[in-house]
Amino acid sequence: MSLSHVLLTSLIEKPSSGFELARRFDRSMGFFWNATHQQIYRELGAMQKKGWISVMEDENDTGRKKTYQVEQLGRAELADWMVKQSPPAQLREELMVRLRAEAQLGGNTVLPELERHLTLHQQHLKTYQSIYDKDFKHGDDLDRTLYIHKMILQLGIELELGWISWLERVIPHLKSLQH
Repeated sequence: MSLSHVLLTSLIEKPSSGFELARRFDRSMGFFWNATHQQIYRELGAMQKKGWISVMEDENDTGRKKTYQVEQLGRAELADWMVKQSPPAQLREELMVRLRAEAQLGGNTVLPELERHLTLHQQHLKTYQSIYDKDFKHGDDLDRTLYIHKMILQLGIELELGWISWLERVIPHLKSLQH
């Protein structure tokens, strides 16, 4: 997956300025795809050159704000990308490498980082649950778009619960193995 596909998806959902996209990205897509605002603006320029997106004309707008919309070439690109196969995501977690290194070097020096990660996962879980309660608690599962958004959020909640459960098992056990 590339940033362009994430941005095309966001723009199909709602035509937006680069600033609005970056803010929406921070609040939703950013939970599972990371990009800086600079990367977003650079990618918007590249997508515009490819004819995937265009700037909407606004007669009342005299400022520099550009609102982008998806063009037919962008829709075709997104449709082609959607039907391609991709392997399941591989766990690429630096913390696991640190833990393996500590298994060899000893010292329980990674414990503070494990505890910090536990706190971060607990915070992410609270954020996801807050979004769920606000947007989906009493939602209608008959609306396909809302159902898909709800299930993506549910996966995020389950992943956070998995991390929390794992860390809550590992941390105390490692502490008990200290010499």
